[in-house]
Amino acid sequence: HSTVEEGEYTFCFSNEFSTFAHKTVYFDLDMEEDNKDAPGADAGGAHATALTQLESSAYAIHESLRLVVDYQSHHRLKERIGREVAEYLCERVQNWSIGQTVLIVIVAFGQVFMLRKLFDKPASRGGKVGI
Repeated sequence: HSTVEEGEYTFCFSNEFSTFAHKTVYFDLDMEEDNKDAPGADAGGAHATALTQLESSAYAIHESLRLVVDYQSHHRLKERIGREVAEYLCERVQNWSIGQTVLIVIVAFGQVFMLRKLFDKPASRGGKVGI
């Protein structure tokens, strides 16, 4: 988006929706002028000055580096988002694995207890075997 009025702007971020969930907000401010003509070119084009080859090359390099910085910012943002998703998924997988491990141990102890109870002598249970 572009601004209509010049001046000072204020950003307000609120966490009123949910105080329990962690939120990360990304934004990028581009403070460039809309006129992206080469230096020495007037807006009307009437008083354009000739640039030397060195000046033209320096301007082209400057614009290319500005574009590289924009791409790097974009890729850093995508990397950060991907990392947060991966860390969240890793945490969930770990919690699920711990739960499954606890459940397997409980079932194993239950099975051992049931097998021991099944093969106990009848006298130790206080009863007699029926004929």
